[in-house]
Amino acid sequence: MTDTTTSSDTSDSGTSDAGSGVEKVAKLIAGFRFAMMTTRSADGKLVARPLTVQDVEFDGDLWFIVARDSHEIAEITADSVVNVSFSSSDTWVSLSGVAEQVDDDAKLKELWNPAVDAWFPNGPEDPNATLVKVVSDSAEYWDTPGGRVATVFSLLKSRITGTPYDGGENEKVEL
Repeated sequence: MTDTTTSSDTSDSGTSDAGSGVEKVAKLIAGFRFAMMTTRSADGKLVARPLTVQDVEFDGDLWFIVARDSHEIAEITADSVVNVSFSSSDTWVSLSGVAEQVDDDAKLKELWNPAVDAWFPNGPEDPNATLVKVVSDSAEYWDTPGGRVATVFSLLKSRITGTPYDGGENEKVEL
């Protein structure tokens, strides 16, 4: 792992070690159930699709259950570079990495939950159910502690004082 670099950070000295960067990213995405995974289509266009995050303990890897015959599998087979993003009213996280299809029955059963049955009614034994593992190599996040109230306050303060908007914490993290 390498050091964390900061593009704009209002909460600390601007640098932190990679371990604390991973911890911060893990903390930020812990509350998200859904992510947008961006892949490259056969004609070269970027395509983002919502997927449900299956593993809640982020260690740099993300897991998704998808259909074996899906566009996602075809696209990551052709070009494994992906982006996974998370967004709320006060937190944004963008992860870059490499995706791969993983056929691992034990892992599929471990990650299976009742919500997945809506897409695969035959359970984890469904031959069309497979895993996508995204190994993240970097992340960038924007976090506005205090949520909307703090954001509105910062916007008003910027407007009144004529100073640039101080929108919270933004860091790039090498994972």
